[in-house]
Amino acid sequence: MTGFRLLIKGRLVPGAGALDVINPATGRTLTAAPRADRAQLDQAVAAAKAAFPTWSATPLPRRAALLVKLAEAVEVEQGDFARLLTQEQGKPLPQAADEIALSVATLRYFATLDLPPEVLKEDATRKVVRQHKPLGVVAAITPWNFPVVLLMIKVGPALLAGNTVVAKPAPTTPLTTLKFGELCARILPAGVVNVIVDQNDLGPALTGHPDVAKVAFTGSTATGKKVMENAAGTLKRLTLELGGNDAAIVLADVDPKEAAPKIYAGAMFNAGQACIAIKRLYVHDSIYDAVCDELGRLARETVVGDGLEPGTQMGPIQNQAQFEKVKGFLEDARRNGTIVAGGRVLERQGYFVQPTIVRDIPDHARLVREEQFGPVLPVLRYSDIDEVISRANDTDFGLGGSVWSTDRDRAFGVAARINSGTVWVNKHLDVGLDTPFAGAKQSGIGAEMGREGLEAFTQATIINMAK
Repeated sequence: MTGFRLLIKGRLVPGAGALDVINPATGRTLTAAPRADRAQLDQAVAAAKAAFPTWSATPLPRRAALLVKLAEAVEVEQGDFARLLTQEQGKPLPQAADEIALSVATLRYFATLDLPPEVLKEDATRKVVRQHKPLGVVAAITPWNFPVVLLMIKVGPALLAGNTVVAKPAPTTPLTTLKFGELCARILPAGVVNVIVDQNDLGPALTGHPDVAKVAFTGSTATGKKVMENAAGTLKRLTLELGGNDAAIVLADVDPKEAAPKIYAGAMFNAGQACIAIKRLYVHDSIYDAVCDELGRLARETVVGDGLEPGTQMGPIQNQAQFEKVKGFLEDARRNGTIVAGGRVLERQGYFVQPTIVRDIPDHARLVREEQFGPVLPVLRYSDIDEVISRANDTDFGLGGSVWSTDRDRAFGVAARINSGTVWVNKHLDVGLDTPFAGAKQSGIGAEMGREGLEAFTQATIINMAK
């Protein structure tokens, strides 16, 4: 598996160096990816800056049509994209195919949007019009858990709005982004999209670059804070979609056998490596034992293995550094709680962790206070609804959450008291392209998706005319 290139100014070029990409299902090198240096980063930003005047002046219907062509090109190669995604990220092949399909849908969705001028006020004395103008060069920085769709959520609205892009994927999952760059080289004018890869060493230079107008970043809260610091020098526009410690609250009227599979899926999707996965589960005392038993059964029945193997339901942790962190959470679970199922790594090559359910664990445990980003779910007991809402809100994070009940009105009332950007009722992980997604507290700044996600890549200009 060779031949990957950076994309700079419409040309596919080798990197100044190389880095190994590890298949997390084997722990061995999959291939080498080109690695950019500072000079190539500057070239990419310069190319995007040079392309901006013409691209921003291109009529919106033409920009939309090119987004559709990109979507069609990805769709044609969906199988290759999915297999490559599984090899570099680890998720089971059907889930990888779903991510590619959602990526195609994302590009097509943003191609349908528009931000025409709006008349805000008109009377005998004045006419006030709001316009939305593109910002310039956008740095799109993506993580390793959903490297394709999270890129499209940035590239789609950025391009439609008239911006140009420098994309930088996580160094452990660069291959699908580089493959997307090959399609951009065929379809888009030179410099409109550029793709560089680093070893986590060029982030400050990119996010602090004076010619970058906006940074769209998805990743950890700790890194998001560094991005914000780097962007402060030029007051860049920011969209930060950061970490979460999503709480799910199960009310007493829930049928454990009916709800447990949905809750389990909400916690263990992508081996728990999702910012909006259920990270803490609070269950009413009257059904606590039954829910723990059902979740334990589901964990024991889950087929963990190489994502390319038929029948695999859960893949590995994506990289060794995260694997070591998850092992630390397993140790915390053994020390502070009771393991219902799992609790160990698999004795095989690769970064595999058994899906783990932990009960009788205190609120102060690391597994409860921190974002585990792995298939380890703490289940906590409660009896008073006011108390559990307070416990759920006792966190620096506020990305997502969910409430489970057969009484939808009561569930809505509880959901309204959860301090998170999104709260679901009787479901989790339901993110619609036409629905804005934003974090509260230290889970982010700004919104992605929906009309708000498009507006985030523009500067509103008010024209106030006297009559």
